[in-house]
Amino acid sequence: MSSTGATMVARRGALLLAVAAIGVTTAQAAPAAVRIEVWKDPSCGCCWGWVGHMRGAGFEVVAHDTAEVEAVKRANGVTEALRSCHTTLVEGYVVEGHVPASTVRRLLAERPDIRGIALPGMPLGSPGMNGPKTEPFAIYAVPRDVAAKPAVYAVE
Repeated sequence: MSSTGATMVARRGALLLAVAAIGVTTAQAAPAAVRIEVWKDPSCGCCWGWVGHMRGAGFEVVAHDTAEVEAVKRANGVTEALRSCHTTLVEGYVVEGHVPASTVRRLLAERPDIRGIALPGMPLGSPGMNGPKTEPFAIYAVPRDVAAKPAVYAVE
């Protein structure tokens, strides 16, 4: 083999090692997906839209179809005023309704001393809800004390 051929083989080998190292570094640096569990009515299409939004944002979503969504809400302290169509549990918090993934990430980063967050109702333009967004969404903190008045946690 000529010295030029040996040099090319050495360069190719170095390039392959560099590419392999980049792949290992990237795989090690990639954070694990946060797992969320969603309880929803089996016939609710907008809930599937929200599930798609969360998966698209990198969450690992486990969806539970149930006719007993109200029992899940009660068990997790979601009062009537804060309810929507689906209820989610993530890392010890409850997330009610069509809350954007960015607000869920904020909740998990800040880890406030609350039960969770809620976007009451089913506002048009929220993740999973078709239609134009006509106004900012008020996302409320679900207080630990169910008798306490919910405060605004975020506006999206």
